[in-house]
Amino acid sequence: RIAQEQEYSRLIDTANAPIFGVDIDGNVNVWNKNASAVVGFTWDETFGRPFVRDFITEDFRASVQDVLDKALRGEETANFQLPMMTKGAYRVEILLNATSRKDAEGRVIGVVGIGQDITARIAQEQEYSRLIDTANAPIFGVDRDGLVTVWNKCAANISGYSSEDTMGHPLVNEFITEDFRQSVQEVLDKALRGEEDSNFAFPLVTKDGHRLEILLNATSRR
Repeated sequence: RIAQEQEYSRLIDTANAPIFGVDIDGNVNVWNKNASAVVGFTWDETFGRPFVRDFITEDFRASVQDVLDKALRGEETANFQLPMMTKGAYRVEILLNATSRKDAEGRVIGVVGIGQDITARIAQEQEYSRLIDTANAPIFGVDRDGLVTVWNKCAANISGYSSEDTMGHPLVNEFITEDFRQSVQEVLDKALRGEEDSNFAFPLVTKDGHRLEILLNATSRR
């Protein structure tokens, strides 16, 4: 059993992902090399310290504590995003799976979180959103259910609808003239299957009831 625990510790410490662990009091007892590389604090600097109070940004402390409390009750959480403060006082974004840690008798003795540093990905997504929002052309986006997820400033200017007016609403049923709804829906369905369309003309109904002719390129979002 000791050999097994040593192997478990070695695998955690050398894993190519940040791994954190706390005991039942929320104090750090696992902090692998990758966590040190991402956050800047070594194991010696973190061991025994309150994980939430010392390493989580203040705005997320309550929600992170809730995830840890659930894991201590045996309710595990996957893909939970938490921001951590680095030693250099920078904020890094970690996507975490919180797993209950149990002893040989099956009693929960702490929580282990296996993470992924998504800081660069989030920055890239924010830059993508900024470029879309400031583009000098109307840009619309829908999810797989056809509900609006993207409505940039230019789209708002020409249609009269703000992004708040449109987000979560069905694009085809609410913003396309009735005579074009079927053909626009077909274009969206094709794009969702990966078949993209260019220079497709469709009429958009503005907030004051006017009809605008839009030339659209429908691109799959992956």
